Amino acid sequence: MITAVWSNQVLHNMFWLGLPLLEKILRPLLVYFFLVVLLRIFGKRELAQLNPFDLVVLLSLSNTVQNAIIGDDNSVTGGLLGAVSLLGINYLVVRFLFKHKRLDQIVEGQPTRLVDHGQLQTAAMAKELLTKTELLTVVHRQGFSSLDDIETCVLEPGGTFFIQAKSPPLEETQHKEILARLDQISGRLMDLQQARA
Repeated sequence: MITAVWSNQVLHNMFWLGLPLLEKILRPLLVYFFLVVLLRIFGKRELAQLNPFDLVVLLSLSNTVQNAIIGDDNSVTGGLLGAVSLLGINYLVVRFLFKHKRLDQIVEGQPTRLVDHGQLQTAAMAKELLTKTELLTVVHRQGFSSLDDIETCVLEPGGTFFIQAKSPPLEETQHKEILARLDQISGRLMDLQQARA
């Protein structure tokens, strides 16, 4: 008898919503839109997670808004309903923005060119609160040894970096090709001389 009462209580606590259904759906939606606006205002830096502080902000942010999403409800049903609400609104927003490219550009923001034609764009870096050392770390992660190897570096709205290497000048490429051909000719001449001898 006690076991039956206890298991009924456990089941009730696990699956009974502590808040009205509409509130369980509206809370995640409000937090979702609030976070989208905040991340848009505060820039792409948090999404890029350039240093440990940015990572701490993102992890703390999720913990901070947790109670706003679930309220006083710790039930499994409430958690699942909150997750479905978040995933559902994200699906609808992404689908809507996919069909409305101009609005997508407004919400996402514009890419920021940090290096252009091999030159650091200090104003753009200051706008994104990005130091030269942090940019160098990003460049190293992409396999480049220094900023001198970079032709273009763009911080995309989603927090990713597009980096394009400097291509050698045409004269340098042609010079290398000519030297390679001369080496081939020299090798053939040596083979001919050895064959005659």
